[in-house]
Amino acid sequence: MGKYSIEEFVRQTKQNDNDNDYFELETERILEVNLSGLVWAKTGSMISYTGQIKFEREKILEHGVSQMFKKALTGEGASLMKAQGNGRLYLADQGKKITIFELNNESITVNGNDLLAFEPGIKWDIKLMKKVAGMMSGGLFNVNLTGKGRVAITCHYEPLTLIVRPGESVITDPNATVAWSGHLTPEFKTDVSFRNLLGRGSGESIQMEFKGEGFVIVQPFEEVYSSGNGPS
Repeated sequence: MGKYSIEEFVRQTKQNDNDNDYFELETERILEVNLSGLVWAKTGSMISYTGQIKFEREKILEHGVSQMFKKALTGEGASLMKAQGNGRLYLADQGKKITIFELNNESITVNGNDLLAFEPGIKWDIKLMKKVAGMMSGGLFNVNLTGKGRVAITCHYEPLTLIVRPGESVITDPNATVAWSGHLTPEFKTDVSFRNLLGRGSGESIQMEFKGEGFVIVQPFEEVYSSGNGPS
């Protein structure tokens, strides 16, 4: 950052006081939620708020028994909190860039570590990647989101969207894969020759292969998956 007087700094960095949409990018790394009701957000992502907002960690049976068992198997990597009330809520996650999608009866699948927030009307389901469970630090899982409403996801640096076409597979590193078309189902394979080339175990030795028609979003960063997040 350059040199500023205090007045200049405040003027250039202060929050936007205009009446904004439900989800707005306050900056490319901070999500503003203009809350009048409730929103689901990644546990630990609140950095500030104004107004009357209460926070509650997702209850173990909040989304049914099946979700409870899935979350137990994934080590609560997709731990959520419920923010409820009226006011402005600001969310962020490790300085990652934020993208807002507006789903119109569409579906997107997001790496559980990269899901920041979504409207309560969105239906979601945790998908376990059983074939790689235990192969990677913290395991690997994703969240399928479907319906009408806004979803905010995060990624390190600038995302790249790869188009998946029939007959042309797209191969990605699981640690760099952020999201993909909800109808695509990745297959996992191990590149033994590459692992042997390095002479040790490697994230790149496990690969995700996407076939069909759709898209995959990747980031120029290999993320280490956490096994949960502390409360705000």
